[in-house]
Amino acid sequence: MGARRCSGCLSCLMIPLALWSIIVNILLYFPNGQTSYASSHKLTNYVWYFEGICFSGVMSLLSIIFSVLGIAFSGYCLVISALGLVQGPYCRTLNGWEYVFEDTTGSFLRDPSTWSQCLEPAHVVEWNIILFSILITLSGLQVIISLIKVIIELSKLLCTTYSVIIQPGII
Repeated sequence: MGARRCSGCLSCLMIPLALWSIIVNILLYFPNGQTSYASSHKLTNYVWYFEGICFSGVMSLLSIIFSVLGIAFSGYCLVISALGLVQGPYCRTLNGWEYVFEDTTGSFLRDPSTWSQCLEPAHVVEWNIILFSILITLSGLQVIISLIKVIIELSKLLCTTYSVIIQPGII
């Protein structure tokens, strides 16, 4: 009975995590609340993978039924978000639009003095760091919860005893 209650509780946690992943991924399309960057394709390329919307969001809602897929899709979101975080934003610099931090292997994350290289969109480095970090956290939680759900479902399948009823006179 405890495993069933725990499984139901974990399912309830997946819904808000999935919804928040969708919302956060949508926000990545609008740095500083502006739509012009999305319409002119001046966003970090990892935003276009829809990891928070499709994979950590919608597919994790379905992971209540398909926990194994929840692990895979939330794991995808986690990896893509981490890559987006390490790569840094696509932004306008003195040299034009580029991935100015692409070759820093994420070291720019510890050096806020370099963030001013991105002239436009305003505060895009902070925007990406915060939102990709949130997606990493949310999808990481979803991976853990989905893994627990798989373990619970496997234990129910493997450890449940079925009583065999033998009726007298029937062979």
